[in-house]
Amino acid sequence: MHTDRERCERAVRSRDARFDGWFFTAVLTTGIYCRPSCPVVPPKTENMVFHPSAAACQQAGFRACRRCRPDASPGSPAWNARADGVARAVRLIQDGVVDREGVTGLASRLGYSARQVERQLRAELGAGPLALARAQRAQTARLLIETTALPMAEVAFAAGFTSVRSFNDTVRAVFALAPGALRERAARTGGRAGRATPQRAAGAIALRLPFRAPLTPDNLFGHLAATAVPGVEEWRDGAYRRTLSLPYGHGIVSLAPRPDHVACRLSLTDPRDLTVAISGCRRLLDLDADPVAVDGQLAADPGLAPLVREAPGRRVPRAVDAAEFAVRAVLGQQVSTASARTHAARLVAAHGVPVDDPEGGLTHLFPTPEALAGLDPGALALPRARRATLTGLVEALASGALRLGPDSDWADARAALAALPGFGPWTVESIAMRALGDPDAFLPTDLGVRRAAARLGLPTAPAALTARAAPWRPWRAYATQHLWATGDHPVNRLPA
Repeated sequence: MHTDRERCERAVRSRDARFDGWFFTAVLTTGIYCRPSCPVVPPKTENMVFHPSAAACQQAGFRACRRCRPDASPGSPAWNARADGVARAVRLIQDGVVDREGVTGLASRLGYSARQVERQLRAELGAGPLALARAQRAQTARLLIETTALPMAEVAFAAGFTSVRSFNDTVRAVFALAPGALRERAARTGGRAGRATPQRAAGAIALRLPFRAPLTPDNLFGHLAATAVPGVEEWRDGAYRRTLSLPYGHGIVSLAPRPDHVACRLSLTDPRDLTVAISGCRRLLDLDADPVAVDGQLAADPGLAPLVREAPGRRVPRAVDAAEFAVRAVLGQQVSTASARTHAARLVAAHGVPVDDPEGGLTHLFPTPEALAGLDPGALALPRARRATLTGLVEALASGALRLGPDSDWADARAALAALPGFGPWTVESIAMRALGDPDAFLPTDLGVRRAAARLGLPTAPAALTARAAPWRPWRAYATQHLWATGDHPVNRLPA
């Protein structure tokens, strides 16, 4: 979008927050870059240049605006709506892969050469993987500086910098302040809207997760709460809480919907996991979606238009761990939500890693495929066919024959899942929707979808419904949320 100068200028003049994250405005006279919705007086047209990413702005020598904090914009919706190499690369960088494995590790995961990845990212984002990772490190450093009392040396290494010097140089270049001055400034203005705010609880980091309005939280948080696995997840005091398995340790997150953000509180055993934890939470809540584009297309269908008007900005509840969700999808085959939770809770109690939660009732991490690889099928209170399905899935995940995650090619992952015993279209599409994040995943065989279709006068036969849903593409996963929400089920409403 950044190449459409006229459209970008209109967005900046109107301070349109819907375009935050789509592009960034760099001001030649001040050397500052902003999000489109920046509250300051827009610069003259001839002084504006547009870039596709914060990293591109930083690479061009611009520093972040202190008013609108463009480094904290919602992510571009393009990367969650695509499964090509660039989109997969961006998702992996957001998960900190470059910091942990380097550019060669990133390229290896994608099946490309490092040179190919560099070329593709520069063409679309104006910056290569190192620059994108540097921009993300800068944002993580700012969060740790402003929301914790960690010594600056610990902040530097937790944010992914290899030296204190590079940390200091980057913070000064991006924010035009030394790290100490940034912390002092945050202490004076910590309550300002849009900022991360210091957390009094020891070891916790509190921040605000931005999103593009509108957002209807009912089905999003309702689904997570209604399907919560005891010990791993819970709804407590108006917030969804769960444990997180992370690269350097584990964590506990609390997420609560607010009118203009999602309140997030993270407790981490290792602060180096902050970047991947935030990325996972944003993915879980589908916060980088573009509701205007989604709602605009779905509302063009007379059958869906009333549903979209009633609840604009529905999101797709997703997953923080694709392998975990795949296991849970198998446990949920042809049983009620309550039964699926019971089966999952038994696996957690038997094979999950115990954790301490001083604030609530969380007790375990969900077991990894490796932890489940040696389970005795006979010990599972499941029908024989489903035991075989579960053990086949776990073996494929543990051996690496099946890879599910941000780097997954959606078509390849579907084919690999469909080749496993016991995986029909419902299970495959559920995993594609919730675990892989495909916005066009569709479940025409789902009973709830077919009942909703009948209520709306739509075809109920799977083939006919799929044909009728063609105009909803590429947003059929969001249409599914609207269809499900016509039913009276706890997943469709916020818990009391």
